[in-house]
Amino acid sequence: MTFAERLGWGPRDRVLIFHTDDAGMSQSSNLGAIEALERGVAQSWSVMVLCDGVPGIAEYLRAHPGVDSGVHLTLTSEWVGRRWRPLSGAPGLQDPSGHLWPDAAGVLAHATPDEAEAEIRAQVARAEELGLPITHLDSHMGVLLASPAFFERYVKIGVEKGIPVLVAPGVRGFGRWGLFARKAYRRLLRMEVYDFPGPPAPAVESVWDAGLPVIDRIAPDIYGWEKKDKFRKLTAFLRWLRPGIVEIPVHCSLPTEDFALLEDSGGSRQGDTQVMVDPGVRALLEAEGIVLTTWRELMARRQAAGRRAMSFPAR
Repeated sequence: MTFAERLGWGPRDRVLIFHTDDAGMSQSSNLGAIEALERGVAQSWSVMVLCDGVPGIAEYLRAHPGVDSGVHLTLTSEWVGRRWRPLSGAPGLQDPSGHLWPDAAGVLAHATPDEAEAEIRAQVARAEELGLPITHLDSHMGVLLASPAFFERYVKIGVEKGIPVLVAPGVRGFGRWGLFARKAYRRLLRMEVYDFPGPPAPAVESVWDAGLPVIDRIAPDIYGWEKKDKFRKLTAFLRWLRPGIVEIPVHCSLPTEDFALLEDSGGSRQGDTQVMVDPGVRALLEAEGIVLTTWRELMARRQAAGRRAMSFPAR
């Protein structure tokens, strides 16, 4: 039984969230996220509360409080021309320059689970102070899904606050997609699939049992595709999509004065925006009968399902 079925959809329903990561990172990211939401098929985004674009996205959310907006928990700072510092001041999260480490390996090598938890709490508190809606939590660059200890703290805070956390089953241990999914995506898209880190199935079930919704799959990140191939690969993936709830991460931006600070990713991010607003994508979703949803709806359905849903066997 898929998690879509547990949440009240049918056994053949294909349920999808187009999710825009990195809102609040910059003015260009804000404009891209808003464009994808207002004119495109994206239904949800998450905000990097450490970054200099946060005032702009906060202003937008005050005028549009119904937006499905989460916190993009950020423990890494990967850009050369744009660096961020931890809100908690935890020493293990800081590289020699005092900024967050540039990759997950640096965080895992130097930070403790207590420091990760302190930073999660500080970023959620910042979002609350700004009055941002928090419909879900997810992890920038997958850092909080990259080790059992960090994952435990991530889930702990979500459960404590009643906020859904992005997590999906179908992977073999931490750090790898299931073999079938990897082969299927490669065969379909003729590409190397990013090994999105994630927990084993029992850990995912614990999130469900704690009363939070869970999705069935996290799709390949279209951010890594060549700009010229994005429409073709995405529409091929949508036709192949299997029953269950799937989140497809996108990274949308529009050119502004700070666009160049996104280094060589600006063109790809602009390409993500173009795909989200392409009428052909919307037409295909309608023709395929793919259902669009949000994290806000998932939580409402999880609450409606109640304890009776917990007895359903996981496939």
